[in-house]
Amino acid sequence: MKKTFFTFLTPLQIVIIGFIILKYPGSDFSSNQYLEKKPKEIITGADQLLTYLPYLKGKRIAMVVNQTSVIAKKPSVDTLLALGINVVKVFGPEHGFRGNASNGAKVEDNVDSKTGIPIISLYGKNKKPSKEHMSDVDLVVFDIQDVGCRFYTYINTLTHVMEGCAENNKELLILDRPNPNGYIVDGPMLEEHLHSGIGMHPIPITHGMTMAEFAQMVNGEGWIPNKLQCKLRIIKVANYNHDMPYELPVFPSPNLNSQQSILLYPSICLFEGTIISQGRGTYIPFTVLGAPALKGKYEFHFKPVGIPGMSETPLHQNEECYGLDLRNYDTNELRKTKRLNLKWMIELYKAYPYKDKFFDRTQSKQMGNINFLAGTERFKQQIIDGKSEEEIRKSWEPGLSEYKTMRKKYLLYP
Repeated sequence: MKKTFFTFLTPLQIVIIGFIILKYPGSDFSSNQYLEKKPKEIITGADQLLTYLPYLKGKRIAMVVNQTSVIAKKPSVDTLLALGINVVKVFGPEHGFRGNASNGAKVEDNVDSKTGIPIISLYGKNKKPSKEHMSDVDLVVFDIQDVGCRFYTYINTLTHVMEGCAENNKELLILDRPNPNGYIVDGPMLEEHLHSGIGMHPIPITHGMTMAEFAQMVNGEGWIPNKLQCKLRIIKVANYNHDMPYELPVFPSPNLNSQQSILLYPSICLFEGTIISQGRGTYIPFTVLGAPALKGKYEFHFKPVGIPGMSETPLHQNEECYGLDLRNYDTNELRKTKRLNLKWMIELYKAYPYKDKFFDRTQSKQMGNINFLAGTERFKQQIIDGKSEEEIRKSWEPGLSEYKTMRKKYLLYP
């Protein structure tokens, strides 16, 4: 019974719930239904407000957040400020605090026009919080939605934040979120000489961990410089396991703007190292593949154009690209196999008429280089040599299996 439920709450919790009901009448907190979730329903760490709000009280808080950081469908910074939490600054990752910067674009320090809070970019001149940044901070809160890939830069941001916290003796509170690709642990291991901004750690392409699990791995494997340890406090996701489907309530970046793109991204992002467009410059990125030279080979076509905030100067801008339409591809196939799809890379290389140009995408030292994306120089040569998918996969061992064994030590969920 609903009355019975409220008798188990403290006076502070009742005040918090009442405030949210009045402040955000359209949110999930506006009824007991939110508080009485079905046992199998996923509840993010951020949405377990009653669990961690008392811990934030009286502290000066810095938040590592972006547009995916929501509590009851409202921006977490706004919610916590309204509840009297002293948020003194925000650290912003790639794409910025509000998530409207293009991929790879440097983001400058700023002041949030809505709240007046200083925003320190960690994707510009700063990579980690400095001693000065931390001087007026008691606790750092990390709440960013990841998609589970080595070349998706939010795990780099997490590592840099952990380093800054460890150096300045600050605790990091992680409000954990599900990994939508958490069921796939696959790909070649990153080779040390290919360490870059899109590959910091010796992990496969899809690491199969949530942010909190990954943070435990960073500590446990000694990946913070000088073997420093970051003090962690974690609010786990409730009712979650790695095999569960999870549809993101907020898209994580401008070019991952659909659930289909998020699930295809681990397999398709490798094409960033080829002459094949992944649909940047369209409103359906990471769900299509094509190039002008494939005209006559495929009927499906699309034309990339400059789109502010998504891709201002996309590959093959203003040219018709012919290739594969994967918008209706059944992603349950990926869930069933728990593997990256290599067939599209093999197929399009075979179909491309100018083989010497296929991997010639040099406008970016890293993002345009297939070796940095794959994490190994062998993958490119294997495609050129016509190796089968199974032959390519065999070359990932024993590294991949060793990683899977190591990963188990840090899992918080089945």
